[in-house]
Amino acid sequence: QAQLVESGGGLVQPGGSLRLSCVASGIIFSIYNMGWYRQAPGKQRELVAIITSGKITNYADSVKGRFTISRDNAKNTMYLQMNSLKPEDTAVYYCKAIRPGTPYNTWGQGTQVTVSS
Repeated sequence: QAQLVESGGGLVQPGGSLRLSCVASGIIFSIYNMGWYRQAPGKQRELVAIITSGKITNYADSVKGRFTISRDNAKNTMYLQMNSLKPEDTAVYYCKAIRPGTPYNTWGQGTQVTVSS
């Protein structure tokens, strides 16, 4: 059974950094496209960044130049390095696995990121 587990969230001051991790099990991680999404209170879930199985990346305009998505297929793990954090980055961050060419996808349970002084 596919499972994604996020970690690394927490409380950080504006301008600070965090690194989120998403560990996958039950899937052939290397063939999946992976994404980070976030949902702030009262707002819809939005795409933050994606990385394909071929390690092509794409970012939301709001995080370009501050966030970096990466993956380590040997560890079945995806990362999101977040620098220069802003209060508007506060949200629950979710990882998602998408099998290319199919409607199949799975979500993690989310990790809270709070940016506040």
